[in-house]
Amino acid sequence: MIPSDLRYTKEHEWVRVSGKRAIVGITDHAQKELGDVVFVDLPDIGQEVVKGNDFAVVESVKAVSDIYAPVSGTVVEVNETLQDNPELINEDPYNDAWIAVIEMLDPSEVDQLMTAEEYEAFIDGE
Repeated sequence: MIPSDLRYTKEHEWVRVSGKRAIVGITDHAQKELGDVVFVDLPDIGQEVVKGNDFAVVESVKAVSDIYAPVSGTVVEVNETLQDNPELINEDPYNDAWIAVIEMLDPSEVDQLMTAEEYEAFIDGE
């Protein structure tokens, strides 16, 4: 299931917008492709991120994958629960397993991301 209230990237990140803040995680599709997640390298609070650049890392039994910023801004919060429980990404990628909150420089960047319908068509075409 792909939540309809989120926006998505071609790199399989999701964004939940709350005012000028973007809550970011990886999609269910991404976690299935990765397999069992064993480690998450979170960004630093205060870190400036640029849309399209990597800002975090998720390591699974299969691979190490960069997580790319879907919007530009400043990291204002990270999900420290993932340090001790990285498997949350496999269990609940859209809720408890968010990675970071970014204070957006330009909230209109979200409009360039895919809707749930567009993302579903994208992964069906992969």
